[in-house]
Amino acid sequence: MSGSIDSFVNAIVASVVFSIIGMVFFGIAFLIINKVAPFSIRKEIEEDQNTALGIVIGSVIIGVAMIVSAAMHG
Repeated sequence: MSGSIDSFVNAIVASVVFSIIGMVFFGIAFLIINKVAPFSIRKEIEEDQNTALGIVIGSVIIGVAMIVSAAMHG
């Protein structure tokens, strides 16, 4: 019984660690996009209703999520 509990706790800890790492990578990716873009991403999406830019940012989020997911599964 103890082995299965240890395994479960290890899986939970690994999930939390990878979630934190994923959020850090997302933050870094978003900061890089903000620095590279010659315009304000927030203004373009919120005020100008730029749907195409919203799709691009959403794609970045999905890409980072896929990388973190692949890292979690080994």
